[in-house]
Amino acid sequence: MSIQSSAFSYQSMNRQKFRKLKVWQKTMNFIEDMYKRTNKFPKEEMFGLTTQLRKASISIALNIAEGSGAGSDVKFNRFLNIALRSSYEVVCGIEIARILRYLNEFESQKLLEGCEELSAMMGGLKRNLKLNNRF
Repeated sequence: MSIQSSAFSYQSMNRQKFRKLKVWQKTMNFIEDMYKRTNKFPKEEMFGLTTQLRKASISIALNIAEGSGAGSDVKFNRFLNIALRSSYEVVCGIEIARILRYLNEFESQKLLEGCEELSAMMGGLKRNLKLNNRF
């Protein structure tokens, strides 16, 4: 391995610090669970609620990742706000899926608890950023 390629690897890893964040790791697990649950939805929902729940779940992880590399804690905070709004969208979608009986009580409760945990973790991260930067 050349010095140049090892420097590139180090820089790449440094830019991808989001992978070390517990909230991002838990979001990835949440997405996997969401895909498993929505896989059982009726086929006519493939371009409706299934897609919406998946996109909103993915949006949480994408915004955490993008925000972590945004260059400042203020910008990271803005992306965390977007991720939080996506989590609210997920909660609403889960409730709709429960009402339509695409998810049973246990499944919807498990997903809601997971989403609540993610929201709490993002809130904690936001508070930490605010304390460190006083914005």
